[in-house]
Order: sequence, then structure tokens, then C-alpha cells
Amino acid sequence: MIERTANLLGALALAVGDRIDAAAWAATQRAGETPAALVLLGLTPGMSNERLRRILELSHPGTVRLVDRLVADGLVERRAARDAREVALHLTAAGRRCRNTLLKNRMSALRPLVTTLSAAEQEILAALLHKLLAAIPGDEVEMYTICRLCDERVCADCPLPAPHA
Repeated sequence: MIERTANLLGALALAVGDRIDAAAWAATQRAGETPAALVLLGLTPGMSNERLRRILELSHPGTVRLVDRLVADGLVERRAARDAREVALHLTAAGRRCRNTLLKNRMSALRPLVTTLSAAEQEILAALLHKLLAAIPGDEVEMYTICRLCDERVCADCPLPAPHA
């Protein structure tokens, strides 16, 4: 039974991931880590390249290229940081609009899956998902990595409190 449940969870995770990727593409016309960068920079304005790099698990040159594309697209701007050795990354107005569209599209892709369940089943699923997420060990970077596409506005009582602290 454990193997079947784990297998079903894995299949569901892939199906959900595919729907999220499609929703992100529709909002940004970009794949890869671009959507996650927009969500993270909206969640934590002023994030440094280095912190973004660690959360997205990119190389330093890969992160620089990503940020360069976001700046060229008018979605992100670089500002002076407290530490003169770093740059603070902030969404522009266009970046905030793009992030909002991305999160709206993501929810539109996920909502139909949840609404196939009754209200009571949704409550049970929410409790089980909370328990599973809370069981994932990790540091603050891993918590941001897990929540890199989450909409913090709808996540009350997050089982991974680091990103929302």
C-alpha cells in the first residue's frame, strides 16, 4: 500500500508541476527559473543575487544571466544594497503585474483539481498536505525553494514558516 500511495503521489506531483509550468509560461513566456524568480522577488524585495542563486540552485553566471534577462524585459531593477558588495533586486511595476498574473494563472490551473473534492475532502487534503510539508526537513533556503511559486496571500498557517517570516 505504501508503494502505491507513493507512486500516486509522484504521478500527481508531475501532473500538478506540468500544469504550473504551463500557467507560468502563459504569464511570462519564459520557462526555467524565471517564474520562480519573479515570485521570490515579490515575496522578498531587495533579495541579493547570491540569495536568489542559492534558492534557485543556479550557478553564479546562470543567476546573472537570469537577472540580466529580467532587467532587459523591464520586470526587475537593480538597486544599491546595504552591503556595497551586493545589489538589491526589486520588481518593477511591470514585474509586479507579471507576478500577479503568474500567481492568478497558477491558481486557475490548480483550483479545478481541488474542486473535484467535497468541502470535507478539501479540509482533509489540506491537513494532510500541511502535515507532509511540515515533515520535510530543511533550512531557510530549502523552505524558500519549496515555496518558490507559492502565493503567500492565500497561505495561512504555512507549514514552512521561513519564507513568510
